[in-house]
Amino acid sequence: MPGTLALLHTSHVLIPLFSDLCKRIVPRVQVFHMVDESLIKNTIEAGFLTKDTVRRMLALIQSAHDGGASAVMVTCSSIGPGVRVAQEVFDFPVLRVDDAMAEEAVRRGTSIGVLATLRTTLEPTVSLLQETAAAQSRDIKIIPRLCDGAFDAVISGDNETHDDIVSAELARLMEEVEVVVLAQASMARIVECIPPEARMIPILSSPELAVRRAWEILSASGQAA
Repeated sequence: MPGTLALLHTSHVLIPLFSDLCKRIVPRVQVFHMVDESLIKNTIEAGFLTKDTVRRMLALIQSAHDGGASAVMVTCSSIGPGVRVAQEVFDFPVLRVDDAMAEEAVRRGTSIGVLATLRTTLEPTVSLLQETAAAQSRDIKIIPRLCDGAFDAVISGDNETHDDIVSAELARLMEEVEVVVLAQASMARIVECIPPEARMIPILSSPELAVRRAWEILSASGQAA
């Protein structure tokens, strides 16, 4: 029987994106979504991922498993570091949305640009890339960039302003590095807006890579066969 994948979001805007990816990449896997916007709101207010937020994230992951999930993916990069705790606590797969992206970025280049719309996402993503590079015994240079105003725009429904801000910063960053990482899943559609001839270097976003990783894990465990 196919497995069941739960997707834990901190914003409802990601549901259509991940629903479409799952239908295309893992059509036989049952999928359900859980949303708790307070996780990201509290993280932004504190300026970092607090222990209380990690505890509540763990409770939601447990709830997803109790609800039938074979694996749980946390799609918010700002609370991604808490996934490491979950992986130690639970005996079922818990996926961090940007793990596969970080591995691909380190494989593709030694000069990596990181684009984010939140500082609470930028810093964990930089740390993840550094950890990934160390695990692969690779030396990398990271150039981080924060797109001020873009997050508030997308949350308010102003996708056009968000995309304009991110696209402009992305164009500048592509001239300085070998590969660019889009730190938030909500930024993924930016890649589709860039003509192939304008993509001077690889531009990586997490959603598709993460769903493919989920398929690999479920397949390896025999739950998606």
